[in-house]
Amino acid sequence: MSCPFMQGQRAAAKTNGEAEDDDPAMHYHKYLNLEKVLDAQHLQSEKEGSKVHDEHLFIVVHQVYELWFKQMLYEIDSVRSLLSQVPFDERKQLVINQRMGRVVGIAKIQVEQIHILETMTPMDFLEFRTFLAPASGFESQQFRILENRLGLKPEWRVKYAQKNYKHAHQGEQLEGILQAEEEPSLLSIVEKWLERTPGLDKDCFNFWRKFQDAAQSMIDDIRQSAEESESDEEKAAIMQEYELTQQTFQTIFDVDTHNMLVSRGDRRFSHKALQGALFISLYRDQSRFSQPFQFLTLLMDLDSLIMKWRLNHVQLVQRMIGSRPGTGGSSGYMYLKATSSDRYKVFVDLFNLSTFLLPRKYIPALSNDMKRKLSIPFGKAYVNSGNIQGQIPDVVHEGVDRTDEVLETLSRTKLTDSPEV
Repeated sequence: MSCPFMQGQRAAAKTNGEAEDDDPAMHYHKYLNLEKVLDAQHLQSEKEGSKVHDEHLFIVVHQVYELWFKQMLYEIDSVRSLLSQVPFDERKQLVINQRMGRVVGIAKIQVEQIHILETMTPMDFLEFRTFLAPASGFESQQFRILENRLGLKPEWRVKYAQKNYKHAHQGEQLEGILQAEEEPSLLSIVEKWLERTPGLDKDCFNFWRKFQDAAQSMIDDIRQSAEESESDEEKAAIMQEYELTQQTFQTIFDVDTHNMLVSRGDRRFSHKALQGALFISLYRDQSRFSQPFQFLTLLMDLDSLIMKWRLNHVQLVQRMIGSRPGTGGSSGYMYLKATSSDRYKVFVDLFNLSTFLLPRKYIPALSNDMKRKLSIPFGKAYVNSGNIQGQIPDVVHEGVDRTDEVLETLSRTKLTDSPEV
């Protein structure tokens, strides 16, 4: 790939007959460091005097994975930084969604990329597999950092050859993994962000009290349906549904029960963060919750794709080596199979939210005050609507809602240049 137009120093160098290596202008291969990238595939089988053709594919595919891991970490770190700012600038939500969408897009490619390795037969792989030992994909520092950045905790991990996952790393690689384990993860940052969801406080909309009343009303209606049923078989089935629904909702109504499930690792979010996630999910059609809901959906998409990648990896390993142990000393297929369970889902609470969603007829109506707060940005924000461009001042000051006053002021606002966001 080259540009047909040469200008400035590069064109002058060509005219003067200078060697390209001495050319100070930027070139495609120089910008991308292609000399290093394309010279990074060194076949161990060739060094041993028996070159195996498919080892080249094996190396390239794994190098591409590492480059994608690097980009994913780059995007996730920026999302962590933006989302952890207090107070949170809601104008940044679009940027956060864009970057998380990019991470999800990369994960989709990674899921499909593994199928390229399936063009290699088990016999082809066996020809060079012995040259890999004791190297293993388990030693991928970037993947371990990615897991930790997302929020996978050490106690949720499966033991590797009866050892902690860290034992496969040393020196600077281990330091990087430990640092990622100690820094605030995306999970912990999202949890704090959800805890600040507007409308949760008792002196505001008090969503949780209203949600409990609405959920109990739904549960009572199930019981009433059972009592009104004329069929004993149908009545028994509805009563079973009633009891299970009552027990399930009790796990979130009772804070101690929820906290116990968190301590066991069955849930991840604090009770207040769970409230925030439910509030956003139930009222996602409100303009202020639209983008946060999309963000929560992207987190689930990423979790799902990583799980798909793990499952594809499990199937590939079984296909290539059966039940043989891994080159790094693990049990191979059995170990990888254990890592594809829900314990490795970081945002498992978001998947389980559907358990507690209410049919629309039971969703509590928003107060007029809450409708106003969810229909426009809360606090300072910028608008670009029709012929009005400008800055909305604080809609709440010292506990007094000034939305009506702000809208009246906005209607008289003169045209201004839209601010840089």
